[in-house]
Amino acid sequence: MYKILIVEDDNIISSIISDKLNKWGYDASIISDFNNVLVAYTSFEPHLVLMDINLPYYDGFYWCARIRQISNVPIVFISSRDTEGDKIRAITQGGDDYIEKPFSLDILIVKIQAILRRAYSYSDQTLNVLQHKDIILNIEDARVFCGEDEIRLTHNECKILSLLIRNSNKIITRPRLIKALWDDESFVDDNTLTVNVNRLRRKLKKLVCSDYIETIKGEGYKLV
Repeated sequence: MYKILIVEDDNIISSIISDKLNKWGYDASIISDFNNVLVAYTSFEPHLVLMDINLPYYDGFYWCARIRQISNVPIVFISSRDTEGDKIRAITQGGDDYIEKPFSLDILIVKIQAILRRAYSYSDQTLNVLQHKDIILNIEDARVFCGEDEIRLTHNECKILSLLIRNSNKIITRPRLIKALWDDESFVDDNTLTVNVNRLRRKLKKLVCSDYIETIKGEGYKLV
């Protein structure tokens, strides 16, 4: 089932859209906290986002740009703003389509179906965004975000952090981490793992001023 995130501050409009999407078999979620749209996005992991422009706190252009930093998910703008400049800006900042209000719900469904078909039907795409507390990891380009700040990780650091996030609060043994880092072109031993974990620790501390990686003596590591 495709998941669609509705970023619309008009409760009546968002409810009508949600009901229509549910009837067509989509899993629709309506944003309630417009100050933390990115958090809601990473939590819900939608296949498509419907984005209004005039929103509380930050406008839809801002949130489109933030989502584009971590994902290529299709974004469709739905707005009463009808100037050519707004439409051009929406597309150039990463939007996939622009639907002007008022619009036909049937037209909206047809456009959503077409975009989802293009985005997912011919490839096995999976979402490459993981979150733990305040940090968001984009596996595709090995970047970690915390609010407005970001850091870049090495290939091995990204592998370690993604494995820890996927298994939050569980101990990941050192042999399992070494196996995850091993490939045909690089030799990974116990010392190499220690170096990579310590370097990742320093980067995360610099980003969030907190040590999320706990060492479990004689066993391995876990994210807390």
